[in-house]
Amino acid sequence: MFSRISGILLERDGEAVRLETGGLTYDVVLPPSVAAKVDAAYGATLTLEVYAQLQIDGSAGRYAFFGFTNAVERAFFEALISVASIGPKSAARAFSAPMGRIARAIDDGDHVFLRTLPGIGQQKARDIVAKLQGKVGRFLLI
Repeated sequence: MFSRISGILLERDGEAVRLETGGLTYDVVLPPSVAAKVDAAYGATLTLEVYAQLQIDGSAGRYAFFGFTNAVERAFFEALISVASIGPKSAARAFSAPMGRIARAIDDGDHVFLRTLPGIGQQKARDIVAKLQGKVGRFLLI
């Protein structure tokens, strides 16, 4: 497994990028708040921290890659997916606000704000606060 990718930006489709590196091309999903920060031009070199997930469908498997501009964002994403009811796709969608704002809502127990995040309903907001409240302080400063 790898944790960082650096390659030539070939395509961008909404919140996903296609990077070519070492003769291979990778599709990398970017959470909305991360995608808004990535301003690389086509043909430019782009470096991303990566979280890889193996998705198994029957007898076949495929990797999904989620990209971040720095290791702190990736660590926050990993904290989100540590909540039992939140998978990588849900966490990526929910990561639509700045990391510090989401971390503040978790620390404050602000269920109302958390429910405004895509894919986060009342129960998931409760689960996030129950699991992560008091544990996301380091993300508030970034």
